[in-house]
Amino acid sequence: MARHDESTERRNGMFNDADLGDDEDWPEAPAPSWLSDVDDTYGERADPAYNEPAEDPFADTQTIPSFDLGPHTESVVVDLSSAVSARSDEVVDPVEPSAAYDPQPPYDDFPAVPVEPTMLEPEPEPEPEQAPEPLPSRHAAARPASPVSMTQPEPQPDWHIPPVPDGLDQTGAESLTAATVLRTRREKPQSGWRKRVLKATGGRINFGPSRSDRHRADMLARARTPVRGSHRVAVISLKGGVGKTTTTAALGSMFADLRGDRVIAVDANPDRGTLSERVTRESGATIRHLLEARGRVTRYGDVRAFTSQSSTRLEVLASDSDPGASLALSEQDYIDTLDTLERFYNLVLTDCGTGLLHDAMRGVLGLASSLVVVSSASLDGARSASATLDWLEAHGLEDLARNAVVVISSVRPGGGIVDVLQLEDHFASRCREVVTIPYDPHLEAGSALFLDELQEETLEAYLELAAAVGEGFALTPASR
Repeated sequence: MARHDESTERRNGMFNDADLGDDEDWPEAPAPSWLSDVDDTYGERADPAYNEPAEDPFADTQTIPSFDLGPHTESVVVDLSSAVSARSDEVVDPVEPSAAYDPQPPYDDFPAVPVEPTMLEPEPEPEPEQAPEPLPSRHAAARPASPVSMTQPEPQPDWHIPPVPDGLDQTGAESLTAATVLRTRREKPQSGWRKRVLKATGGRINFGPSRSDRHRADMLARARTPVRGSHRVAVISLKGGVGKTTTTAALGSMFADLRGDRVIAVDANPDRGTLSERVTRESGATIRHLLEARGRVTRYGDVRAFTSQSSTRLEVLASDSDPGASLALSEQDYIDTLDTLERFYNLVLTDCGTGLLHDAMRGVLGLASSLVVVSSASLDGARSASATLDWLEAHGLEDLARNAVVVISSVRPGGGIVDVLQLEDHFASRCREVVTIPYDPHLEAGSALFLDELQEETLEAYLELAAAVGEGFALTPASR
């Protein structure tokens, strides 16, 4: 028993020789039946027949060994048949473990004891290592399972901003406003003979704005509809060569010229897009370069290094035109790009490719706040635009199709033999508004677009388009 006690002391690492005292001070504990034949020298029974594997050395588990280590220790009962050790109810003066406790004491002096396989609990399998997640995107996590992944825009936070004081219910300085103090001034005419009379009489005779002036003011107000958060406009069509890129550049230029928001147009064509050719190229960067550096883009000045800006302040992010590129723009690429741009721009216009089934279009349609469907003034162009609306309705995007604005672009002078009015009636029954863009030689060139180079009729048509799209800003939920 002396050898057993010394080994127990070394294993627990809790006591020294001074604490244990002499060997004769220890009470002799009765040895259990299964230890009666153990030889202390070799750790085996003296009877060689016992060492045969047919016998179980732990068959006698009814007798539970107990060792009393003295008045300074706990009484511990070890139950070898249970997974958890049972402690006696009587605890006498517990001693804190020593600071020099060795978690791996020497076990060389103990005999090797076979262990029943059933006594060991299986260790849980380690979980497979996961690949590092990309930068978080607030759009990707909200997409429900549907034929087309739709990402619901995040609600605009409530900043608890008070309304503008109108002076009606105020008694102090807030009651003095322009509406309550200043005399009402009649609006001035902006064109025609009314403007000439006003100028000739030094402003004394004012007939007010004409009908065309009021119509133009109404279109300007609609185009300047405030945007809370950000708004995403996707310009799409199933057919190429109908004027999607020209429409994106002209509409973006109108918004950038008329509004105070930051406006950017993104070329999301999975192949080689030409949107960057509609502005004077200032940067050789593409959407791929922005994706690679998006983790370091923290200021507007950072993202500005990747875009080109026109004379109207419209910025353009070019598509990847590298002929050696083997991967097209994916859905996640577009989501990550939009997630970066929306931190700095209120209006994001997307020039889409011709297909509706490629991966990038899932991200475009899933995040679009409104759509502009482009058709040429031809039979095949009109059928392709109408088929685009059919596809949207068949894939759970009825609201986008119903609130879309259809643009009919005239590709030749006079409109040819196609009845444009018939096309307008057809699309007016299927979407919110239809705008026809007349033929303009400046648009036919396909080079950089300048609004002051457009004919007056074309400029008015694009103003009408901006008003129709801008009116939808108030019809869609705010996002940020």
